[in-house]
Amino acid sequence: MQLPNSRTEADGSAVVRVLSLNIRSMRDDTAALARVISACAPDLVLLQEAPRFFRWRKKLARLASASDLVILTGGGTAAGPAVLCSLRATVERTEDVLLPLTPGLHRRGFATAVVRFGGARLGVLACHLSLDRNERCAQSGALLGRLAGMGVRHAIAGGDLNEGPEGPAFQRLAGTLQDGWATAPWGGEHTFPARAPRRRVDALLATEGVEILGCGVPRELPGVTEEDLRAATDHLPVLAAVRIPADA
Repeated sequence: MQLPNSRTEADGSAVVRVLSLNIRSMRDDTAALARVISACAPDLVLLQEAPRFFRWRKKLARLASASDLVILTGGGTAAGPAVLCSLRATVERTEDVLLPLTPGLHRRGFATAVVRFGGARLGVLACHLSLDRNERCAQSGALLGRLAGMGVRHAIAGGDLNEGPEGPAFQRLAGTLQDGWATAPWGGEHTFPARAPRRRVDALLATEGVEILGCGVPRELPGVTEEDLRAATDHLPVLAAVRIPADA
């Protein structure tokens, strides 16, 4: 079964394709990475481990251009998470959020935006949760609080959660949000490591009212080989098609 293509319905609702992917600071095969992203035909791309240091904006801009997308927000200003989008999106606002720093651990953050597709308004949040179990759980609560404070009826969050569905942070998020794979499984399940995936540590989640039409690791992408998927980065992508109702 193929995921639905992007479209705007007569009633103003929109079918939107959303991709989440940890790109490991673009240290792998960037040409393969661009091919993978392009083949998914996304409207929104939620990245983790985007470049953060020397000339990070230029590196991220090159990836966006090679993927026929533009930078929406994030990167170094969000400590790694970033959002790319197609020209189909109308941007209402963006905000990068730095989370509290725990000494000895990496700084984490959220890249957030509010966008419109046709008559549908959507909050977007890209995240990369901590490797530390306690900090990760606290960050999951911060994520839910950030979504609740965005002033939107419908929102999508996604990223590298650094734990599987059995973990407390993942369960906390899935207790409030729809877990894309669990709700409408499509394609593959496991995302890490890319060369021998055995864990689902990457996820796309949605608020109530967002209709998840399919979500999972894409297979048989046009113009993309299995070696491209393995060479692009150390995680496999998660792709979802969702239907966003028009705002009343």
